Amino acid sequence: MKQIQDYIRTIVDFPHEGIMFRDVTTLFADPRGFRMAIDQMLHPYAGINIDKVVGLEARGFILGGAIAHQLSVGFVPIRKKGKLPGRTISQDYTLEYGEAIVEIHDDAIQPGEKILVVDDLLATGGTAEAGIKLIERLGGEIVSTAFIIDLPELGGRAKLEAMGMEVNALCAFDGL
Repeated sequence: MKQIQDYIRTIVDFPHEGIMFRDVTTLFADPRGFRMAIDQMLHPYAGINIDKVVGLEARGFILGGAIAHQLSVGFVPIRKKGKLPGRTISQDYTLEYGEAIVEIHDDAIQPGEKILVVDDLLATGGTAEAGIKLIERLGGEIVSTAFIIDLPELGGRAKLEAMGMEVNALCAFDGL
């Protein structure tokens, strides 16, 4: 029987030499693999009160939308700067390849709402940390964070756990 990691393609030297890019589009393209991933990502949250799912750009939108649908809750995107049409708040952060800014609509989350943060991959944790800070600035309470892949050597899990976050990942890969 196939495991989640069996559906994930590795592309060597992308986007830079020395990087082993973990490509989840092959997982998303396979109906059994995609269903397995969504079901497994949902499993830890059975019976847990969640008001909204927040997806981190861009693959977090695919996962977050499917998870929000299954939970019958709302979905909120956290996007790269300049992509959201309404009033936003911003957070800068560093990532594996440089610096970036993410934004969320300033009315997307109400104080006290229980939030699940979702993305495909946890590397250094910079994007997730920025998203968490935005959610907390709006008064949201983060229930957990969920990822398909953890790259433990890059320290993202440790960073998020040091912030008091629960981290769930379906699989881990060694290396960059």
